[in-house]
Amino acid sequence: MGREEEEEQRQSNATEDRPVRVYADGIYDLFHYGHARSLEQAKKLFPNTYLLVGCCNDELTHKYKGKTVMNEQERYESLRHCKWVDEVIPDAPWVITPEFLDKHQIDYVAHDSLPYADASGAGKDVYEYVKSIGKFKETKRTAGISTSDIIMRIIKDYNKYVMRNLARGYSRKDLGVSYVKEKRLRVNMGIERLREKVKRQREKVGEKIQTVAKTAGMHRNLWVENADRLIAGFLEMFEERCHKMVGELLFLSLLTELAFPISIYRDGFFFVIIRVRRLGTESRSN
Repeated sequence: MGREEEEEQRQSNATEDRPVRVYADGIYDLFHYGHARSLEQAKKLFPNTYLLVGCCNDELTHKYKGKTVMNEQERYESLRHCKWVDEVIPDAPWVITPEFLDKHQIDYVAHDSLPYADASGAGKDVYEYVKSIGKFKETKRTAGISTSDIIMRIIKDYNKYVMRNLARGYSRKDLGVSYVKEKRLRVNMGIERLREKVKRQREKVGEKIQTVAKTAGMHRNLWVENADRLIAGFLEMFEERCHKMVGELLFLSLLTELAFPISIYRDGFFFVIIRVRRLGTESRSN
């Protein structure tokens, strides 16, 4: 009997006598729908499947892959709440061995077909053994989503997430942010709010002018020329005041809050302001 016939016989016996025991493993950090879809594929490989999911502990993961956001218990618990998973195997091995397959009576191992480099040094691919004995079943990755992608999104908008959490009551120490960094972020947030306010005001003015234009029944081309002139004049006046207000805001915040030694700053603007404050203090004391 050839390998293909043996394979068909094993599948047939497993389906008739008991559920096919399929094993999938991974790190499952920041569990997302890409993970869930891969497990769904593994669960649906056969009409009657018992899906076991192995998850490596922190020690192995940090050694061979790097630091995770979630600890091992959080990752195990995330898997237990996935509807496709029948059983979670904690402390899963990095490389699947014959002993592990026998212990858990595993019929097949499910994973995407790309070679997964064996960082432990045992081989070129952690699934090399199960592929060689015909117990490997391929699943497909979900494009556009991965734990690394999620982390990259957070890093990309790091300042926004810091400000969001500061606004929600987290302290700068909780977030690992320096005093100066916090103040700069708060000033930037104030400027951003001001920009949004200007944008909304601009839209309102545009809407009002459009309404007036329709009411007056002005010729379209003539109106466009006048509208550009009116809006430009308004924005010039409004933005001039905004710049002045922002300048005063920065000046006051620096004078009242950023009283740090001059050596901290390399920028001439900060140097002058702090120096002015010191000179003012000295003159009052004299």
